[in-house]
Amino acid sequence: MSVMPVSDWTERHRPSSERQLEGNDAQRSRLREWLDSWRTGRPNRPGVLLVGPPGVGKTSVVRAVAADMGWSVIELNASDDRNAAAIRRAATHGATHRSLFHDPNKPAQRTLILLDEVDHLSGGLRAVSDDRVRGQLMDDDEKDALKGDSGGKAELLRLLEMTSQPVVLACNDVMRLWGSGSSWRSTRDRFSRHVITLTFDRVSNDAIRRIARRVLREEGVTFDGEALDLLVNHNPGDLRALVRDLQVLCEGFDRVLTADIVRARIESGGRDLTMGVFPGLGAVYQSRTAEDAVRHAATLDKDPAELVDWVHWNNGTVFTQSASRFRAAESLALADRAAASRYLSTAHRSSYWSLHLSSLAASVANAEPVQKKVYTGYPAHLRRTASRTASVAEALAEACGASKAGMRAELLPILSASLNAEGTMGDHEHLDMSLNLGLSASEHVALTGLAMSRRSAKDLVRHYDEVLSDRLQAQSEPAVPTPEPEPEAAVKEEQPDDVASNPGQTTLF
Repeated sequence: MSVMPVSDWTERHRPSSERQLEGNDAQRSRLREWLDSWRTGRPNRPGVLLVGPPGVGKTSVVRAVAADMGWSVIELNASDDRNAAAIRRAATHGATHRSLFHDPNKPAQRTLILLDEVDHLSGGLRAVSDDRVRGQLMDDDEKDALKGDSGGKAELLRLLEMTSQPVVLACNDVMRLWGSGSSWRSTRDRFSRHVITLTFDRVSNDAIRRIARRVLREEGVTFDGEALDLLVNHNPGDLRALVRDLQVLCEGFDRVLTADIVRARIESGGRDLTMGVFPGLGAVYQSRTAEDAVRHAATLDKDPAELVDWVHWNNGTVFTQSASRFRAAESLALADRAAASRYLSTAHRSSYWSLHLSSLAASVANAEPVQKKVYTGYPAHLRRTASRTASVAEALAEACGASKAGMRAELLPILSASLNAEGTMGDHEHLDMSLNLGLSASEHVALTGLAMSRRSAKDLVRHYDEVLSDRLQAQSEPAVPTPEPEPEAAVKEEQPDDVASNPGQTTLF
């Protein structure tokens, strides 16, 4: 079976070795020295904190260096639950992975635990009781299940104190990790006892140009120098945004990239030059006019329908006056109605974009002064489903021979509606579709919307596995041939004496 190419260029061109990395040479050298120190035992500071703007390659550096060393990586990012139980589960898995796969005759191999965007880890340093954490790890306490990031920061400190594996934390805004209260210095000092801090800088224009050339050549795209100059000059040193921009610009123009194509995209304000969702959403909220808000929203790497969730989730935190919240809610309702038009006809899609963004802009552009630093959060309901639906989209893409993005946009919503346990039209006990698509039990549960901690979800998993096992067993058993009926013995009719004595005579009547 051939392996289908990865549709997302940021993953397809992610560096697999340190030799492919660009920029931040001193930081990479220091990170490599720290990882090398683990070969001889646990160092005094078992963690490292990588600080820098989005898209400069913090996590790519970690993965590439770990790959060169032959180490595996366990990653938790902002879309995952990162409460005390989730972090402890990752730490336990890291230790187990090493004990199971380590060859005592070879140099010690480590499992690196990577937590991305820890500055968006909500909550303080109040710890959750061990009994409650153990209960969730055993999945035996459905009512007292931890939500979101509950106890996450405290468990992170505990992990740094007790870990036997290297821990890497990555963030964009270190002050947000420490907190805005009066105790931020205490939080900083407690973390600093266990981590070394490396600050990453924006990548230089020369490095951006080299990366763009490499990506375009590997994709077989014809390009000119002026087009690259325009891209470099409009990129703030964000490598992830660069690769996404290249994919958007190249896939629709027969693998040809010219200066006119880049210039037209820039002038039209299209979603070609993207911005990370957290800094981008902050810029949207700090806009004083709807026009500015539309311009910033158009650069976000989010579909307008997703932006409704993000804006709705954060309006209550950013706006403190009830009048502002009420006006924002009215505009969001209009944006939500605009989202439905994309399912009516492809002719609506251009107006869908403009109306949707305009409505969103009206919900955030406000005369109320917004604080200098806007702290936005990851919507909890999106976080709960992001990691679970990712594997479903991947399985659907493999089964249908399509891209994950296409499956996520087109097929996943239909399946979710058909199997939703809370909806009036869905039937979560209908297993045929998921079984025929080759989904696992947990992926089927993800489509139903049931939380895995619920007893009904666990019962559904058991039932699904039983049905799947029966199917596999039936397919593996050889078919028993059906015996052919034995031919009936010919019945010899008694003939009259005159016929028997004269066989040449035929009787017609």
